[in-house]
Amino acid sequence: MSPMSEVVRYRVDAAIATITLDSPANRNAISAALTEQLAGRLSDAAGDPEVRAVVLTHTGGTFCAGADLSEAGTARPEVMIDLMRLILELPKPVIGRIDGHVRAGGFGFVGSCDLVVAGPASTFALTEVRIGVAPSMISLAVLPRLTSRAAGRYFLTGEKFDATTAEEIGLITVAATDSATVDEVVAQWCGDLCKGSPQGLAAGKKLTTAAILAGFDADAQRLASESAALFASDEARAGMMAFLNRQSPPWVVER
Repeated sequence: MSPMSEVVRYRVDAAIATITLDSPANRNAISAALTEQLAGRLSDAAGDPEVRAVVLTHTGGTFCAGADLSEAGTARPEVMIDLMRLILELPKPVIGRIDGHVRAGGFGFVGSCDLVVAGPASTFALTEVRIGVAPSMISLAVLPRLTSRAAGRYFLTGEKFDATTAEEIGLITVAATDSATVDEVVAQWCGDLCKGSPQGLAAGKKLTTAAILAGFDADAQRLASESAALFASDEARAGMMAFLNRQSPPWVVER
């Protein structure tokens, strides 16, 4: 893999593996390259006995913009499900470090992390309904984190909310007041995690993710099929085309 094609970067320092989504040109959208490389980096961290925990972060002003709509016709829904499961099943804690925007499928990464801190530059929106689809697959990792009222609101309205609200509804762990505090929180968590034994951390994480993974086992295949059908629909094609052309989709009613 040439450096020019690398969209997910990886380094290990003092027992912490940092995985950085580094495709700012498309706002770290979930492309074939990003999913393949992210899966590889997560596997690297899982297999390294020196790594105690993982920090998942980003470059640019967007943590993840969701699916790369330019690849929507070739994307496989199962890939995102496999990635979320990989984060949840990783035998090491995963910290989400966010100081930028999170949209649509990016919520799947947030929901899969064990601890998440988001800074003041962070905004969140489940925008799928606005292009004719739904947050089907990522609901596996997101719905268990949210209050039911919050899920009903943000899954349906597609409206934007900030880090403070994300903390209040259970999507993230801590809303930081400034960017420096984001790094302080991450450093504190990394220090605490490095005091835990590898066996204890792995066993403790399994306890906290068991119920979420049970949902994967029960519903992943059905939701993957549902997502594929939605993306293949005429309505979704019209929505995605409107989005790519920066136009309003045909069903919008101005009020």
